[in-house]
Amino acid sequence: MKITFLGTGTSQGIPVIGSKHPVCLSDNSKDKRLRSSVLIEINDNILIIDCGPDFRQQMLRANPKHIDGLLFTHEHSDHTAGLDDVRPFYFKQGVFSIYTSQRVLSSLQQRFAYIFETENKYPGAPTLTINTIENNIDFYVKDIKITPIEVMHGQLPIFGFRIQNFAYLTDVKTMHTSEVKKLKKLDVLVVNALRKEEHHSHFSLQEALDFIQLVNPKKAYLTHVSHLLGFHEEVQKSLPKNVFLTYDMLSITL
Repeated sequence: MKITFLGTGTSQGIPVIGSKHPVCLSDNSKDKRLRSSVLIEINDNILIIDCGPDFRQQMLRANPKHIDGLLFTHEHSDHTAGLDDVRPFYFKQGVFSIYTSQRVLSSLQQRFAYIFETENKYPGAPTLTINTIENNIDFYVKDIKITPIEVMHGQLPIFGFRIQNFAYLTDVKTMHTSEVKKLKKLDVLVVNALRKEEHHSHFSLQEALDFIQLVNPKKAYLTHVSHLLGFHEEVQKSLPKNVFLTYDMLSITL
């Protein structure tokens, strides 16, 4: 399994438009972050988790030849706004499969109504095969088993995903004990760490580190970070030896 971090930033990305914050002005490429998304390759199968407003740019940069499944964690714009940009894959491969909860699907149907119309469909709009995710029910993309992990993004229940011994969680603030149990014996855990200060709907850095200690994976990677977390190089030096701060286009192999 190969994991490529397409984007590792929070909802505004880094640099933030018009910001004079030192991190936003950094010349280090690792301090420049598109909205969070990840590409997972298992043999010849390619999965994407979330497609935010930077999706087109991310696909041009990573250049996957096809996509076997697009998984959504939740409906917020930084995780869904790029849905229209799946069109080139649809034109090339035909079937394009998405995996989403019913609530997120309802949101997508409202925001991208022209994609989901069944009568007088807009010419050129992609046709999607819809697969509904429910908590506590594993699902498969091709022969890849995926376990949904329900986490709380403030008051909003959203999904993370476990694939083999890899788990990807973003926008977490709290999690029920029963869901934490699904994260036993991980090789790699990816989890959000927005900033050093506490936030109402995201892990702070310390909360993320406490959670990593609880889950106890072999390695952990921090994503969905804002400029307020600090410079990449400085943050990395402060982390435990098995915890790493992600950056855009970082690839890891399990």
